[in-house]
Amino acid sequence: MTLFIGITAPLLVLYFLFLTWYGGKGKSLRPDEIEAFFNTLGKMNLSESEKEIIPEIRCLLAKDDGQEFVMQNLARYRPKALYPAGYDYNDDARAADRRYGKAIILPLLRQGSLPVFFARRSGSFIEPEGADVWHYVAMVRYRSRRDFLGFVLAVQTQDITVHKWAALEKTHVFPVKPIVSLLFVRSMVAGLFMLVSAVLLLLLR
Repeated sequence: MTLFIGITAPLLVLYFLFLTWYGGKGKSLRPDEIEAFFNTLGKMNLSESEKEIIPEIRCLLAKDDGQEFVMQNLARYRPKALYPAGYDYNDDARAADRRYGKAIILPLLRQGSLPVFFARRSGSFIEPEGADVWHYVAMVRYRSRRDFLGFVLAVQTQDITVHKWAALEKTHVFPVKPIVSLLFVRSMVAGLFMLVSAVLLLLLR
């Protein structure tokens, strides 16, 4: 019994800490918090592409319920990466997008958010006339819209988004709420801790 408690108790603490970090339910943003965000954003050196999406961010925040959501990203590469003057990178659009992808991992994790799905286009099937041709789809889970704002400010402060806009010719981004999902992150982590506990008990007996 002492061995069981000694192994499971720390794992339970770790799981509780994970749930605290992962979150998923909270209070919706207050109007003063939203305005403080836009005041901070307005003081930053934004590209024209970023200035154009400010009304879209306002629309996103107007529907805040304080809960987790998933952002769907459809993306199409430029023929060649287009960096502003003063950036010394090659013109490989995919390389620019990889720089962006690697750079956003830590800012996402700090906000309790993470990519949950990424897939490259592998062919065509049903496409209406004039439909956009996307190169890949990515889905990112955010703990809340408040955490999304924290992520936005972090990548702006660290000059990360320059890689995204250099890489992408066009993108379509919108939030979604799962109706049916087989991705159970909390249950998967709980199962992992249970497996670790069982293995340790077998090894230490």
